[in-house]
Amino acid sequence: MSRHTRRRSSLQVRLTVAGAGILAAAAAVTTVNFASAGEPQRPGRTAKADHAVFVQGNELAGNTIHVFERGDDGALSAAGRYATGGKGGDQVDAPTDSLASQGSLVYDDRSGLLLAVNAGSGTVTSFRVQGRKLTSRQVVSSGGDFPASVTVSGTLAYVMNAGGKGSVRGFRITAKGLVPLSGSHRSLGLANEKVPLFSSSPGQVAFTPDGRALVVTTKSANTVEVFPIRRDGRPSHRPVVNDSAGGVPFAITFDKGGRMLVAEAEKSTVSTYKVRADGTLKVVQQPLANGQNTLCWLERAGDFFYGGNTGNSTVTGYRTDRHGRLALTNDVGIATPPSAMSQGVIDLAVTRDEKFLYVQNAVSGTVDGFRVGRNGSLTKVTTATGLPAFAESGMEGIVAV
Repeated sequence: MSRHTRRRSSLQVRLTVAGAGILAAAAAVTTVNFASAGEPQRPGRTAKADHAVFVQGNELAGNTIHVFERGDDGALSAAGRYATGGKGGDQVDAPTDSLASQGSLVYDDRSGLLLAVNAGSGTVTSFRVQGRKLTSRQVVSSGGDFPASVTVSGTLAYVMNAGGKGSVRGFRITAKGLVPLSGSHRSLGLANEKVPLFSSSPGQVAFTPDGRALVVTTKSANTVEVFPIRRDGRPSHRPVVNDSAGGVPFAITFDKGGRMLVAEAEKSTVSTYKVRADGTLKVVQQPLANGQNTLCWLERAGDFFYGGNTGNSTVTGYRTDRHGRLALTNDVGIATPPSAMSQGVIDLAVTRDEKFLYVQNAVSGTVDGFRVGRNGSLTKVTTATGLPAFAESGMEGIVAV
């Protein structure tokens, strides 16, 4: 038994087995066995990402990106695997999610770059994407310990380092890849080890939709910290520290009106905010509970949002009205029931046409794909298998286009 396996807390055990008690009969699915051999690219599909799902393996011995071709019906078929040139990471006592973050793998449609964190190496990798083929790999220092999240706005990319004092650091996105932005490094003032405890690490870094602010969630401090971005692309010297409306703020997303939604793990709630120009937050809607266990991830699909509850392996659906008011899509807070192949729900991704949702299942080593209905309901259409399941570490980070 390895050091990582031994140090799993009782919390991990509770979270891992909690879903077993609520298993429901799963709809018939398409199952795909992973293969590492690449497939020929279709003619006319060589510019940027196209009909693809990218999954970060986060392997400790060597991080890789697992690529799947996405059919028009949402089904996945293996299309290759690419080494990032760095190592994956595993936070201390992480229950099911080794990086304990959202946004560890990001695709930028403007530049055609796929960005991945190498938490075990303190680096960030960029690939150019041609259809489902990854080329022109570049590896740069993240400027800190244990990079766990990346965000992009225009020609700027910022990485969040979760280890040590924690930090954010900026890069310019150029034709040659990522170029460090001098004078952009900012400390988060944390007190973590180089490999942080999962509950004390920051959860995500995200740009506001207008690109004028950088937002970071800090779990143990229960804060949402905002760095206004200057015209030169550099953050304010210190963040504006806002108390979180709910306990253990984790994931960040935004609605069509630019309001910020934050998923909170303590009581599986979502709070809605307006981000003011001075970096302060106005609570638009108090924490909305979903009745599930350990909500950590949250992604938008049009007027709908989907949250991953890792504690009992469920996905919750939300809808917003034109005033930005959030509500559950059903009374029980479960948009799709778990199955025996859907244990350890973590990160999620929505296709850019907002028709499909893909969900990582860390304990099962699978990815489920769902068709998003007009009423926000989810219909399972595919399951990809053979991905790195959670043990010493496990996959985390997913992108769908």
